[in-house]
Formats: sequence, C-alpha cells, structure tokens
Amino acid sequence: MIFSELYSAYYNTVAAILSHILAGERSERELQRLVTEHAFGESALSLLPALKSGRWQLVHPDMTTPLLHTPTMPLTTLQKQWLKAISLDPRVKLFGVSFPALEGVEPLFTAADYCVYDKYGDGDPFEDEEYIRQFRTVLSAIRQKAQISFEMCNRKGKSVRLRCRPLRLEYSEKDDKFRFITAGRRRGATVNLARIKDCALYTGNKHAPLAVREPVYDTLSVRITDERNAMERFMLHFAHFEKQAERIDGAHYLVHIRYDREDETELVIRILSFGPLVEVLGSERFRQLIIQRLKQQYACGIQ
Repeated sequence: MIFSELYSAYYNTVAAILSHILAGERSERELQRLVTEHAFGESALSLLPALKSGRWQLVHPDMTTPLLHTPTMPLTTLQKQWLKAISLDPRVKLFGVSFPALEGVEPLFTAADYCVYDKYGDGDPFEDEEYIRQFRTVLSAIRQKAQISFEMCNRKGKSVRLRCRPLRLEYSEKDDKFRFITAGRRRGATVNLARIKDCALYTGNKHAPLAVREPVYDTLSVRITDERNAMERFMLHFAHFEKQAERIDGAHYLVHIRYDREDETELVIRILSFGPLVEVLGSERFRQLIIQRLKQQYACGIQ
C-alpha cells in the first residue's frame, strides 16, 4: 500500500513524541495524550515503554533524545508519483486542490493506461467552467451548512427555481455523475449537478425547514454462478454495499445486499451487466424491475 493510516500511525506518534521532547515537553501525562491522540488506546502499553527503555535508541532514560532536529515525514518518490496521477483527474480539480510541490514529477499512471467498462458515456462535464463554479458553490454550502438557490429543468422539461440546504455530495461510478442530497424540500431529494443551470448561496432571511429524507432500505438476493471469475467481480462491484454471502456448492453463491431504494435504478443496471451469471431471487419488487428493464431493451432491439 502506498499510503496507509493504519501502518503510519505509529511512525507519526513517535515523531510527535520526539518533537515534544525536543521542545522541552517531557511530562508523562503529555506523552500519554500524544499516544492516545495519534495512535490507539492500547498503544500506550507498548510505545512509551519501548521508547523509555532505550530499546529503540531514540530516547535516553532521562527523557532526552539524541536527535538534533525535529523529525519529518517526507514523501517518497512513489508517493509523489501517485499523487501526481491523482491530481490529473478532472474530478479532483473540482475541489480546488492544488499540488504545487509535484511540478516536474512523472505521474505513476495516466488515463491512457486503463479503460473503464460498464460506464455511461454521458458523464458530467467535469472540466466545464460553469459546472466547476456550481460544484464549488454546492460544496461551500455543505461546509457552511448554508442554503442555496438554484434553477434546473424538471422531468417535464420546465425550468424551475428551488431553494434547499445540500447535505452531502455523492458520486456514481456507473453514471460518472455527481449528485447532492438535500434537506428543506419536503422530505428531501437528490439532485444531479449537471441538471443545474444556475446556482448561488442563498442570502435571504427565510430558511427552509431542515427535513432530511429518511432512507428506505430493501434487500436484494441473487444467486451467482462463479464462471469467468464472476463472484470476485461481483463482490468488487458491490464492495460499498452492506451484504452477506454464502456458498451453495462448488460453483454457486447466494448473496444478500441491503440497499437504499434511492440507488435502485443503478443497482438494476449493475446486476444486468453480469448477464446470465447472476439470477435475481428477490425481492419480487426488484425482479419486476429487472423484467421491465429487459423488456425495454428488447423493444429497442438490444439483445
């Protein structure tokens, strides 16, 4: 792993302890606080004794250190190359993040080095200046817990102006689109960013009620035929969903997925991408959605 909070926690904790010792702070209580803050609760039982006993040769018994300079954690060349590759992603640029220290660094990979399948081709225009402005307005409102006023096209193609408080941003890998979850619009709603024509922070005195949509959960049950590495691909595809899996026999698995009905359309598309290797057993509601989508595809001549 290039970066890992788990494996770097101890290094950062020891660096913080040494920095405090160099600054003249050597009290037991302060060092215990640093361990609790930077590492794990039980780490105080191993880190401080290892330092104080001289086993790591970083701290003398009188709680001084042979180090002359405050420890630093410089990035490796591999880490810089990975960050450079990430910085080239147009989605990262939406957040206004800059990487000035990476000038002249070769990226570890570029978009030309990989190909993403099962993704729609009409994703959001991440490099469009107006889209970037509206994205950052929504992001600013989320951070400030403020409201926005925006204009968008509804399902009937009519332009409407709405006001709400955005709660969080979500990204759909399948659709390649950002959306935000709102409060203050009846029971809340989901809005695709690309559908917004104009967006600005709301500066009026009248505040919309903070009504948060309560998620409605359902359970999807499927039987997977493990051919062409289908089981591994399926688990990777649905890695961020709460699920349970059990082996039926040598070639078949039963998987139950708990999902928010707000994500139902995307789930239908993902399940269909596995073809005959995945059979939907339930719920009956989800089975009917699959049947309806297949009928629509057949009517369009899609085999």
